[in-house]
Amino acid sequence: AMEEAAYRGVSLNATVSFTVPQAIAVAEAIERGMSRREAEGLPMPEFGHVCTIMGGRLDDWLKAYTAKQRILVDPGHLEWAGVAALKKAHHLFVERGYRVRILSAAFRNSMQWSELQGGDLVVSPPFDWQARINENDLPVNPHAIDEPVAEEHLAALRTIPEFTKAYEVDGMTVEEFEEFGATRKTLRQFLEADAQLDAIVRDVLVAP
Repeated sequence: AMEEAAYRGVSLNATVSFTVPQAIAVAEAIERGMSRREAEGLPMPEFGHVCTIMGGRLDDWLKAYTAKQRILVDPGHLEWAGVAALKKAHHLFVERGYRVRILSAAFRNSMQWSELQGGDLVVSPPFDWQARINENDLPVNPHAIDEPVAEEHLAALRTIPEFTKAYEVDGMTVEEFEEFGATRKTLRQFLEADAQLDAIVRDVLVAP
């Protein structure tokens, strides 16, 4: 569907994604669509394709997973999971020349802003996070995106199988995306929010 939409000239935001392999699959699909447009001589305006990585939701899932599996990890390491995935995906997008940008969403800590500075990507903080960043006058490092995540964090995170799925390019197949824990957890939250909205509408239509 993404390939076809890109081919037809639609700018895309691929969301409900949390991992490097998902981002690569998105970029490859969009590139196939763009290449088809080029081959047919169709107009090639400046498209605004982005692939969202919900870094904070990856953090959330790893925290839930390690708790359920009774895996003890220094909690400080878990705060770096989403940042690590975002940095790696951005590096690969730039290296491979994809005509798609990474979009950082689902903030859980300020590093999902500070560690991405200087990158050719979109950062989409909630209003409250942007206000807090401004209020704290956090320093700006225009080269932060190129600074790798410390090996001590990556080493600790790699002891968690779910992080390996999220971080390695071949960590998951396309068929496995919908069963990834962060995907299921997020979709359940979205469905619950929809059910709550349905309940509000029901109470308006039929008074309790």
